Amino acid sequence: MQDLLFEFISKYISLSNDEKNALLSLDLFRSVKKGTVLLKEGQNSKESYFVLKGCIRTYYVMEGEEKTTAFYTEMEAFTPPCVINKTPSENYISCLEDSLLLVSNSEMEEEVNSKFPKFDIMCRMFSEELLAKQRIDFDEFKTSSPEQRYLNLLQNRPDLIQRVPQYQLASYLGMKPQSLSRLRARILEKKS
Repeated sequence: MQDLLFEFISKYISLSNDEKNALLSLDLFRSVKKGTVLLKEGQNSKESYFVLKGCIRTYYVMEGEEKTTAFYTEMEAFTPPCVINKTPSENYISCLEDSLLLVSNSEMEEEVNSKFPKFDIMCRMFSEELLAKQRIDFDEFKTSSPEQRYLNLLQNRPDLIQRVPQYQLASYLGMKPQSLSRLRARILEKKS
């Protein structure tokens, strides 16, 4: 698991053995079972997540119905808005698979960044990439038809088709499960 982390970090910065040991000493790794709810609506949290293995989902419950907003899989990070805003959470975060996560908080991050300034540089670079990706994803979602959204998902995140229940995929794509079934059938029909 630590090899996965260090391989990811090496895309941004190189680490000395002291820096690697400092990270490992923080006890960041958490193994979480499928179905675990990491955060509920109304809870406060200081935790940020980085997925080393597995899949987590963020969603809202509106009028008794779950509305999926995102899936985070290997090498993706997520800081709930409630952590930044220091307010109770408005959404839920749950594990769709047994997952291996890095879990940190702002105090830990400040400590590491003050001891090793290059982590701050890496975090800034990673945050900028993440922000740009989210902006592109949001714009693409807002300007696409449901069929285009599904085709984009097939092209950009095909693993989700096998990993995520259809009703959650449908919610993520902004449609009902029945509509997604019809859409999938139509696309399969076009291919044959």
